Amino acid sequence: MEVICIQEKAFYALLDRVFKHLETKLEEHKANPWIDAQEVMEILRIKSTTTLQKMRDNQEIRFSQPSKRVILYDRTTRYVSIRCPINCNKLCSK
Repeated sequence: MEVICIQEKAFYALLDRVFKHLETKLEEHKANPWIDAQEVMEILRIKSTTTLQKMRDNQEIRFSQPSKRVILYDRTTRYVSIRCPINCNKLCSK
């Protein structure tokens, strides 16, 4: 096990940067709750569009189809927010 020592100022500066990054990501999520199939598949770690189709058919994931060939998925859906990349399922659903 390695121990890394940093100065207190550097530690708090790093924390500030992390929090600012998380706040930026949260604002992006709030600004656009709809994401495309590629991103949903990446978040849910599924490789098949058939699996995504089954989830839509079983009403396990909310989606919107603004045009014939475009399907958008709600980022606040339970399955998506549980696996949210920054682990912010409570934050994503606000």
